Amino acid sequence: MVWKFRHKVEGMTLAQHLTEIRHRFLVVIAAVATLGTLAFVFYPQILHFLQQPYCHASPGHCNFLVTNPLDGLTLRIKIAIYGGAFFSLPIILWQMWRFITPGLKAQERKYAIPFVLSSVIFFTIGVTIAYFSFGHAIRFLESIGGKSLVNYYDPVQYLSLILLMMFIFGLTFEFPVVLVALELAGIVTPRQLLRSWRYAVIGITVVAAVITPSGDPLSMMALALPLIVFYFMAIALGHILKR
Repeated sequence: MVWKFRHKVEGMTLAQHLTEIRHRFLVVIAAVATLGTLAFVFYPQILHFLQQPYCHASPGHCNFLVTNPLDGLTLRIKIAIYGGAFFSLPIILWQMWRFITPGLKAQERKYAIPFVLSSVIFFTIGVTIAYFSFGHAIRFLESIGGKSLVNYYDPVQYLSLILLMMFIFGLTFEFPVVLVALELAGIVTPRQLLRSWRYAVIGITVVAAVITPSGDPLSMMALALPLIVFYFMAIALGHILKR
């Protein structure tokens, strides 16, 4: 049964493959557009949510400064685009899974859904940590500038910074999923990863220091420490799955 299914997939023409890709792509575009429209409608609530780290860092003084009449529209469009992409992530991963599944073996398909779910979960964890650590990052950056400065932030630049930080944290938290996939594929072994743990810890710390957008020590540690824990968790999980 599996052989017949794989034979059918392998026998698809280039046109059929392109049609399949187009179908999946259109589903993703429709999902992003629909959820982006909802994000556009609920812009005030989303902006208020993203503004909270700023308000926690500067209680009673967290208003944005707009100097361009178009900034409000630009901000709302950006929230719609980013919101649509973020909320569509499960659908995007699902469509990717549906596209590659027919070409996988039964053993490989068994891991497909867990990998999709774990990717969404770890991405969400990373985004959440970035959100709650962003207020500390703002407080650190304001202290670096000194008390002589009066801080009024451009909402577009603020949005770009917090979303960049959330995206980087979310993407980086896919690290254990990638490690387990490499272990299952036989590219690396749990034993090799365990022998290299010292280099991994140093590498994770350096990378966290480089890619953390805010540059503050707390955000860097909030990124590095979970990744170090995930590294050892991936080794343990890879050892269990390879048994």
